[in-house]
Amino acid sequence: MKIIAVIPARYEASRFPGKLMQILGDKTVIATTYKNVMETGLFDDVFVATDSDIIFEEIRKIGGNAVITGQHETGSDRIAEAVQNIECDIVVNVQGDEPFLKTEPLKQLISVFNDDPEENISLASLKIQLKNFEEIENPNNVKVITDNAGFALYFSRSVIPYPRAIHPEVEYFKHIGVYAFRKNALLNFAKLPMKPLEISEKIECIRYLEYGMRIKMIETDFVGVGIDVPEDLERARAILKSGI
Repeated sequence: MKIIAVIPARYEASRFPGKLMQILGDKTVIATTYKNVMETGLFDDVFVATDSDIIFEEIRKIGGNAVITGQHETGSDRIAEAVQNIECDIVVNVQGDEPFLKTEPLKQLISVFNDDPEENISLASLKIQLKNFEEIENPNNVKVITDNAGFALYFSRSVIPYPRAIHPEVEYFKHIGVYAFRKNALLNFAKLPMKPLEISEKIECIRYLEYGMRIKMIETDFVGVGIDVPEDLERARAILKSGI
């Protein structure tokens, strides 16, 4: 089973344009992410998929693999274009603005497919428990609910489940946007039109559910640093400097 990682990397970002080319330590954010993914030793190949000549040249400059893609609404669509001519079985999507992702959660995602000989699972992703109600209510945190076997039932920016009655056993989970796909599921995804639920929520993994694909959710306690605004970059620089 050939496993590759693809890092979708868009130069323009509404809240922090050019964030992937900001300096983190002695490298850019995207170069740091690429290096850290390579150093996990989990992948046969690692690629950056980008619509930016600037990011493409940055990765090539450090000896990495990069693929130029067109404009896309979602990271999954971008990755699907990038991998259509790359021989592989499993594609792991690592966000370009998450430079400190650890090895263990990636191993957990890959193990889902090792334990699925019948190939019933289309993709796997990560979730982490939320305990602060401000975080639960925050629409920037995508929440996920699962069935008893850990398969996603729905994703939402709203509070799910809604706390109409307080129950001590109810838990809330945030979806972490790191995915592992079967290549054929990813290519099929890119051919499918968006439906109203995905359009309303602006959550791409809803498309998989709407078309009947199964998403296995893996619980993790890993808390990364997603660089969405300039303050996040300063926090990442502080973490790097402290050696944590």
